[in-house]
Amino acid sequence: MFAAKAMPVNDPSHGFCRDCLALQRGSGPRCHACGSPRLLRHPELYKLHLAHVDCDAFYAAVEKRDNPELKDKPVIIGGGKRGVVSTCCYIARIHGVRSAMPMFKALEACPEAVVISPDMEKYVRVGREVRSMMQALTPLVEPLSIDEAFLDLDGTERLHGLPPALVLARFAATVEKDIGITVSAGLSYCKFLAKVASDFRKPRGFSVIGEAEAVGFLAQQPVTMIWGVGKAFAATLESDGIRSIGQLQRMDRGDLMRRYGTMGSRLYHLSRGQDDRQVSPDQEAKSVSAETTFDSDLASSAELVPVLRALSEKVSARLKKANIAGRTVVLKLKTQDFKIRTRNRQLADPTRLADRIFQTGMQLLSKETDGTKYRLLGIGVSDLSDDERADPPDLVDVQSRKRALAEGAIDLLRGKFGKKAVETGYTFGKGRNANPPEPLDD
Repeated sequence: MFAAKAMPVNDPSHGFCRDCLALQRGSGPRCHACGSPRLLRHPELYKLHLAHVDCDAFYAAVEKRDNPELKDKPVIIGGGKRGVVSTCCYIARIHGVRSAMPMFKALEACPEAVVISPDMEKYVRVGREVRSMMQALTPLVEPLSIDEAFLDLDGTERLHGLPPALVLARFAATVEKDIGITVSAGLSYCKFLAKVASDFRKPRGFSVIGEAEAVGFLAQQPVTMIWGVGKAFAATLESDGIRSIGQLQRMDRGDLMRRYGTMGSRLYHLSRGQDDRQVSPDQEAKSVSAETTFDSDLASSAELVPVLRALSEKVSARLKKANIAGRTVVLKLKTQDFKIRTRNRQLADPTRLADRIFQTGMQLLSKETDGTKYRLLGIGVSDLSDDERADPPDLVDVQSRKRALAEGAIDLLRGKFGKKAVETGYTFGKGRNANPPEPLDD
């Protein structure tokens, strides 16, 4: 697949074609080997090794791959009319549809869109295929979600016979050919700028930000490009007259820290392209949760409790499958005016039991069922650890042991006969006014 080996691969004057990987001499607009205009040239192209890879509109791309009739149609992945957009294809984005947008607004913007409910099992399966291909390039892969990751390709040139830039381009082409979806890649000297670069020219993008150009490049960008600067913090900076990263570059670190605390230190360093974070392949999940958006707003315990039970069972199943447990139970609610409430309680010991998650969630929920109408309910656990010390016998609540044994029996039956084989009194015939959980894919 790699062409023109006679040229010195590490010569910075030689770019390459992203389609056939032929090295390019000179500054022509098209590949001399295949005629493609997708050429990549950069003075530091063969010095950089830290990459960020992100699948393009992942959920929608998988659906289009599996149904060619959708290829030229706007596709939205999400729940019912009261749900939100998990992701959408680029055709839908042209019409103004965005991730996390309420579904009714998305359909107002693009009424001809094809709406598909998320198939998480399929997406996870495809994501693992892509992850496996990444890990064949380097052991230093740090996943951020099922469809994106950082890769450190330093020292892999001897293994692959190619510099990191070409290895990354070959990887992108192989994913497109073998898996049937596309990825965008960013290459730089640090994680912050690798992530910035991968967002540049989606879909099928490959952008490079070198060390020599970093400060000048960043000076022209808005402060929202910095990781951690969301809408609320951007408004705070705006009120202080700070809109561009260039303004941050002219400010003293001490002044920034006095104004914004530890975030001030981050602003100082990242505005100058300084990021010493390493790629950590052993990053573990910080929490396990499930949530659902209702078809119509719910307010009463009678309506909310069955949904809470079903979500608790979903979280428990994920914990048990991963052999982990969590010590803090977190309840999430979204009101009809889109305000989010979170409540949490730390347990004496880690748990992975649906019953214990549910009972704790019930205690948190009881204080929130005050007549307020909710459009979303979620439950999860954080402070994760392995499950060796999870759920010891409770000497106070003697019934908890019986409930734990009953839950184990239910797990065995569901494992043999399917998830619907056994339902509890809380969920049987109830809680049908909710859509399945809708994870977001950016």
